[in-house]
Amino acid sequence: MSFSKGINATAATLTRTRTGESRCPYSGMCVTCLDGCPGMCEVGKSAVRAKEVLYPQPFGKITAASEKDYPVDYSHFNIMGTAVGAIGIEPNPDKAIFPAVDLTTAVGSKGEVKLDLPIVVAAMGSTNVAADNWDHLAAGVAISGCGIAIGENVCAMDPNVEIKNGKVVHSPNLERRVKDFQKWYNGKGFIAVQANVEDTTLGVQEYALEKLGVDAVELKWGQGAKDIGGEVKLNTLERALQLKSRGYIVLPNPEDPKVQEAYKAGAFSEFERHSRIGMVEYESFMNRVEVLRKCGAKQIFLKTGAYRPADLARAVKYASDARLDLLTVDGAGGGTGMSPWRMMNEWGVPTVYIQALLVKYLDKLAAKGAYIPPVAIAGGFALEDHMFKGIALGAPYIKAIGMARSALSAAMVGKTVGEAIKTGKVPNEYKKYGETVDQVFVAASELREKIGPDAFAKLPVGAIGVYSYFERLAQGLRQFMCGARKFGLQHITRDDLVTLTREAAEITGIKYVMDADADEVEQILG
Repeated sequence: MSFSKGINATAATLTRTRTGESRCPYSGMCVTCLDGCPGMCEVGKSAVRAKEVLYPQPFGKITAASEKDYPVDYSHFNIMGTAVGAIGIEPNPDKAIFPAVDLTTAVGSKGEVKLDLPIVVAAMGSTNVAADNWDHLAAGVAISGCGIAIGENVCAMDPNVEIKNGKVVHSPNLERRVKDFQKWYNGKGFIAVQANVEDTTLGVQEYALEKLGVDAVELKWGQGAKDIGGEVKLNTLERALQLKSRGYIVLPNPEDPKVQEAYKAGAFSEFERHSRIGMVEYESFMNRVEVLRKCGAKQIFLKTGAYRPADLARAVKYASDARLDLLTVDGAGGGTGMSPWRMMNEWGVPTVYIQALLVKYLDKLAAKGAYIPPVAIAGGFALEDHMFKGIALGAPYIKAIGMARSALSAAMVGKTVGEAIKTGKVPNEYKKYGETVDQVFVAASELREKIGPDAFAKLPVGAIGVYSYFERLAQGLRQFMCGARKFGLQHITRDDLVTLTREAAEITGIKYVMDADADEVEQILG
């Protein structure tokens, strides 16, 4: 059985096979490889474009996520409802209604950072697709009372950054990103600034804390999409030379005269910029946390990726010992702006599996009386049932669901549709609703009332898309919770789920559907 889709041919890399679905199951190559074929598959296209075909395309315009069909995913769980009682509200049919479900949550070592919805938008870094849509996304997250992190490499990728003695002293791009959130901040949620190896060397987080009014920072070990450093493409020699001078790995080497000559001759049109991998070590980690606290950080987070179980154990232990304010764990298969395509599909611990391990490790620490940080789980979450399952599977530790690709998609669609409406070119898909923003965006009038007409007129239109998307998630989650008779997130438990397969039960410890409630059933029937 093969769990992978799109082997050797996928929309992500704009490749296809000559024989269509008639392919070898392991290699993905055509059953018959024809001499004379121009090379439409990944193998063939790589013969012409080489390492270019490693990455989803076109860069800067898309996000991408794994096509792999993992043996166990969240569809292998179902949410349990009940006809009995209500938890968190008076068990009265006139009061126990789904609009009454409380979706507020909190992160921070003392629960001091409140969120209106249990959503954290995982870091959006220096890729073009993130930068081009940031103002829409940040504003939408802020008005929704959720959290968001600014990703890695933003300062060093800033063409106008000022660096003195090896440290950032001014970055217009980072300053703009912070302000894009702060000017719409309503007292709930947060904005955090992430740092990788290069960012730490440049003092990006110190700059954000001391000059930009940021309270929260995030240490980055990695993400679910890849287990190497961040990557982007550069389309000018000048930009490649600039970033090479700032300490990045740039391929091919733009300082090589032969490479410059080849670029100018049109042999290739893009350079690759790569970040370094970090080297996690307990003492240096604790020292870094202490440095950031002395610089004024009120909250310190850790984001880790889909690494091997021992690394997850390190993340849990370090976050506990350092009394961090949020630990985000990102499972394999999650989305990105640019990661090697086969790596995105074939490396790491998938989200269900890593969450099962996470619960075991947190249970061990809790049994010892250790500090347990608030936790967010990420890696492919997009809809309200995903959110319920992520919270329930990780109960009582999960305080928020990490999203990135879906929230960015809402921002991009909101921007596209909103700007089209403003120019009088309503997309055909939405003409049936009307010709104005208020007619097409069903939540627009509600949002105008919430923030006021003057503010609404200045709001980036993509923010309406983010707000609308989050409102859909909120109502859908409330409905699931009402059916389970859980009227606050803190009341969701692991037995609000059952598994549909024995394998899912074995991996997670969640009861198989045919074994659920066995003791209570005996009492009822006995």
